[in-house]
Amino acid sequence: MEPHFVTHIIYVGVVFALAGMVKGITGMGLPTVAMALLAFVMPPMEAAALLVVPSLSTNGWQLLSGRPLYPLWLRLRGMMAGIFLGTLVGGALLMRLDGGGTVLGLALVLYALVGLSSWRWTVPARHEPWMAPLVGAGTGVLTAATGVFVLPAVPYLQALKMERDELVQAMGLSFAMSTMALAIMLAAHDAWQPAAAGASFLAQLPALAGMLVGQRLRKRLQPALFRRCLFVVLLLAGTHLVLGEG
Repeated sequence: MEPHFVTHIIYVGVVFALAGMVKGITGMGLPTVAMALLAFVMPPMEAAALLVVPSLSTNGWQLLSGRPLYPLWLRLRGMMAGIFLGTLVGGALLMRLDGGGTVLGLALVLYALVGLSSWRWTVPARHEPWMAPLVGAGTGVLTAATGVFVLPAVPYLQALKMERDELVQAMGLSFAMSTMALAIMLAAHDAWQPAAAGASFLAQLPALAGMLVGQRLRKRLQPALFRRCLFVVLLLAGTHLVLGEG
């Protein structure tokens, strides 16, 4: 076995352990952190293929650990439909896109800047029926292009002013739908083959282990400070990807 191949496997395992730990501490961030770090050693589509099973397993856990799901599904079903359709449509764009690392880098920079800012907004209930599908479609297109599920889904969900447990469950639903749509998109473009599926299945092991560690650390850390540090790291990683592709 080639030394660089072993190093590559170790790096991927460490990345998913770290991403899972961030997920355990903050309730989100596994795809974002994983894509940001994997992009240094592989193309975005290859990284996205590795992401499918770890993301689906951790978000499924998050999704089913809260209150009954059906009322939340009824409220967010327009957004979920938008995510699904946007990802499939965005897949066609991804196939023609050069410089995928640049798009990923820009998405990371934008997400970090939004997270570090004090900007907050609220979505009135009367606007949800038309905003939700648009937000979902935008999230889907960015999911297909970058493998990152957070924009504009997370700011939108935060603007709905849900209780914390409901918000965490809503993010789990959004991320799970994004993951399933991403898997279908990758399979349609022959990027989800047995080798990628097997590697993704193995990658869930360090991700789940990291998530358990993160959940234990959550009680000892200041979530706000940890989140700010995370956004700074994502800002630096995104900037590096943009400059590296430029």
